[in-house]
Amino acid sequence: MPTQPLPAGVDPRTPVLIGVGQHLQRTDRGDPELSPAALMTESLRLALTDSGSDSPDALGRSLGWIGAVPALTWRYNDAAREVADSIGADGAITATCAMGGHSPNYLLGAAARAIATGALDVAAITGGEAGRARAAHRATGAQPDWGTQDDDVAPDQMVGPTELEMAHPAEAAHRLYMPTQMYPLFETALRAASGRCIDDHQADVGELWAGFAGVAACNPHAWDRTPYTAAELITPSASNRWVGWPYTKHLVSNARVDMGASVLVASAQAAAAAGVPTDRWIFLHSGTDAVDRLASERASFADSPAMRIAGGRALQLAGLTPNDLDFIDLYSCFPSAVQLAANALGIDTHRALTTWGGLCFAGGPWNNPVSHALAATVDALRDLGTGTALVTANGGIVHKHSFCVLATEPPRNGFRWESPQAEVDASDAAVPVVLHPSGPASIEAYTVMHDRGNLPERAHAAVRLADGARAWAFSDDADTMDELMAAEGVGRSVSVDDAVLRLTS
Repeated sequence: MPTQPLPAGVDPRTPVLIGVGQHLQRTDRGDPELSPAALMTESLRLALTDSGSDSPDALGRSLGWIGAVPALTWRYNDAAREVADSIGADGAITATCAMGGHSPNYLLGAAARAIATGALDVAAITGGEAGRARAAHRATGAQPDWGTQDDDVAPDQMVGPTELEMAHPAEAAHRLYMPTQMYPLFETALRAASGRCIDDHQADVGELWAGFAGVAACNPHAWDRTPYTAAELITPSASNRWVGWPYTKHLVSNARVDMGASVLVASAQAAAAAGVPTDRWIFLHSGTDAVDRLASERASFADSPAMRIAGGRALQLAGLTPNDLDFIDLYSCFPSAVQLAANALGIDTHRALTTWGGLCFAGGPWNNPVSHALAATVDALRDLGTGTALVTANGGIVHKHSFCVLATEPPRNGFRWESPQAEVDASDAAVPVVLHPSGPASIEAYTVMHDRGNLPERAHAAVRLADGARAWAFSDDADTMDELMAAEGVGRSVSVDDAVLRLTS
């Protein structure tokens, strides 16, 4: 491979992003159907070409590490190995991590640390999902022919814990597993904390989400490029039903997408040796990872200590403030996730908060949206020519967090990464949880789940008992559900009898 000179003053071990690729599969428009692993491979080939290297195939074969974001639409024992075999990266270490939307940033941080210490030269982070194609197969009762791996196949490396707990036992006992059941709780808590009435807050959410839709409308890699207005997003209709009030369908992540995205990261020395032009380089300045308490135990549904502490630390390590950033991409599975991050980091929600359009519009391919956000952010920084960016990632129910700061110029103090977990834990004492509550309580967050006919089905609420403990309470009473949607329910007095909720004020 033709080489480039290493720029003067650049530490040869500095991690640089050198190539990004996104592949959008529209079988409804005639595209051939690819498996999730094939979507990963196709996006990685695009990233290799995007690097500008004169020998992208040779660059692919030189990969020393491939981290595959965990796929949900097909079972792989080692998806990274399928990708490595497809591009001829025979010597690559294959890796993955625990499930969650934090995965791309988390894997990028692991690769960057190995590069900075000299343990690795060139790596790839890749992910792909075929949610729409899998749903189409299920509708016909057919099984896709996407291949299988032997039971003894496993990745060479598991980055971080094998599994991170996704739900508190109290949540599991009440079958509160789904993000659509949980993120609306954060929204009602944020609304109450803001002091806005329901209609005013809903209008603000619509404007926030219209901004994301506007970015997606200009993104050729976005799944849905409709330039929705705020009113269209928040107004329930036959095509935009309530899911978990106050969220309509247009306000929740869309996982029925077929998409793949990959990011190449290398040491500056390896990038130069591979002949990657320096105008393709985007420097990784800093990164952090941290975990919040599970929803049942957190002190507040209107705050994320991990976002505040770890996100703030990522900026501090890079020597930046939010106002210094040219681009921001806040993880956007639901509006509450964006507001929590913006509030935690002191970011103005009236500025652009995404580089690619977010999970509702550009696409929500389960654990892999941030790979697309990283790709779009790299493109944006290259187009600008000089600038800085923050990309955030969130896994689980506002639980697992990973942050990275990117820039067109090299970091003055080298790449820096931390996990301020001890500080996060110390800032947020666990709230005791009662599984079978009884007695007076007050609502601190709630939602009203709707059926597919757009009718209220069940309300559930996080309530505080008289002694400060938290419990979950439920109601399928039509009058109660109507009242909770008509007027602010946070702060209202209730009685709870073994998790059955009754309004008392």
